[in-house]
Amino acid sequence: MYLQIFNNPCHGLAHVCYSSRVSCKVRLSRVLAMPPSSILLHMDESNDLPKPKKGFCPSEDSRNSLNSLSADSLLRQANTVGIIGGVSTDSTLKFVKKLVDWSSKDGKSSLPFVLCSDPALNKELLLYEENSYPSLYHRAESTPVDPKLIVGNLRNKRRYLEKCGAKLILMPCHIAHIWYEEVCEGSSVPLLHMGECIAKELQEAKMKPLEAGNPLRVGVMATSATLSAGFYQEKLQSNGFEAVLPDKATMEHTVIPSIEAMKREDMEGARNLLRIALQVLLVQAVNVVMLGSDEMRDLLPGDDPLLKKCVDPMDALARSAIKWAENQCS
Repeated sequence: MYLQIFNNPCHGLAHVCYSSRVSCKVRLSRVLAMPPSSILLHMDESNDLPKPKKGFCPSEDSRNSLNSLSADSLLRQANTVGIIGGVSTDSTLKFVKKLVDWSSKDGKSSLPFVLCSDPALNKELLLYEENSYPSLYHRAESTPVDPKLIVGNLRNKRRYLEKCGAKLILMPCHIAHIWYEEVCEGSSVPLLHMGECIAKELQEAKMKPLEAGNPLRVGVMATSATLSAGFYQEKLQSNGFEAVLPDKATMEHTVIPSIEAMKREDMEGARNLLRIALQVLLVQAVNVVMLGSDEMRDLLPGDDPLLKKCVDPMDALARSAIKWAENQCS
């Protein structure tokens, strides 16, 4: 099953199914980053609401009404955005909150969107990321993950969003971008790439190199899986930047131990190690450091001076989607 969120101004009541066993009607909350007109549906793979088993259940009329909602009645707007959830549901909802809040400024309504968040896909992406760290958790064996299954799952989500009326697809997930090209194959609508979005924003910032005669340098701080895939480095370099990565010693002695500390819930230790890793990059004459990891981004408090030297691809993705949506309506 997966969580599906339809944002549409025609309906004011939400139906939320927390699991296949418990479901209830609730009013929506801004804390969930959903505007008051959103509809939340927890559907099974057949795109129907789950059959009630125990606990509170919606009436038959409510179920029929929700199941009858079609892409034509819900999302016929030309600026509808489809979102594929990533490793963390929490991170996905934070992204959606930014998308809603930033597109609702100056009295404007937020842009219409559909969100698919599949726990099975979340788990596959997380396992793939964890397997990139041989020492993580000091495990004797790692759980194998077939990338073909991940690609197939991502494509299915993309196709479903297209059927729901999405005119633009977003993947607010660093790891998912490893298979960006494969997911794009056969798509009838564009997919924004986070690397391209952040590279364009850095170009528009008109920064100057810290060392005369050298190209403008951008640090890249991310997990081993994201760094090994190289898509952020490729996008930066194709837009005229020099990508600077943590060296082997920094990865082994600060970045990976920082992630291990997070998993042990030693947040202060993880935070201090991340600060050291960022400072190692900053002393190499980089203008900014791109944080290609949700966990790393959330480690630092909002008032941390190091954050002023960091940029977030997720934020660039949200701003690019809003700009696209505004252009569709102009």
